[in-house]
Amino acid sequence: MAVAQLNAPLCASPPVPAVGIRHINLPHNERFVVVGNHLAQHDRLSLTAIGLSVHIQSLRTGTRISVKKLAERFPEGEDRISDALNELERYGYLRRTRVRLPSGQLITTTESFSNPPAMRVRAPGQPAPVPQREAPPPSVEPPVPDPVAGPEPVPLRQQTGPRPRPTELLPPPLPAAPPGASRPDPFQTCDACDLAFRAPEPGLCSACAPVAVLVAS
Repeated sequence: MAVAQLNAPLCASPPVPAVGIRHINLPHNERFVVVGNHLAQHDRLSLTAIGLSVHIQSLRTGTRISVKKLAERFPEGEDRISDALNELERYGYLRRTRVRLPSGQLITTTESFSNPPAMRVRAPGQPAPVPQREAPPPSVEPPVPDPVAGPEPVPLRQQTGPRPRPTELLPPPLPAAPPGASRPDPFQTCDACDLAFRAPEPGLCSACAPVAVLVAS
């Protein structure tokens, strides 16, 4: 039986582990998502909400994350998942909007924010400025004259006295009467029958004159 060597060096004792967690970190080359400490160490979000936010951020764009879909994936149930989604929406990690399609159907669009604190610093409640449009180039066409603009009209002055009558607007003179022509006798009213007839003087017409002669004789 061998004699124990009392002067042999003792085996090195394993290192005493430090108090608390130790991280064994290895780099990820694929299938990973970056999560900020503002979410992982949030002092007001529940553990369910933090874990659910990490899961949502790891999904591809277009994946449906309704309460029923998430309840089929996790054992927490619809009530706890619904409460966790409300927490994430309250602290800016999630936004759900109701949108009406052209067909009239209502759908819910969901947006996930990986860094809400940075969003609040970048946009403190003010909308982004609308880019100003460049002024159109000046028109090469001549401007249309304003019918109202122009020299003031000269007021008309009323002329006193007889107004001249332009001779070119007067009608041509009547032709002269032929020589030897006499004017017809004027109309007279017969004293017996009241018929009109032409005669140089008043009296009886040609029909009543012979009757008057016979009566007189």
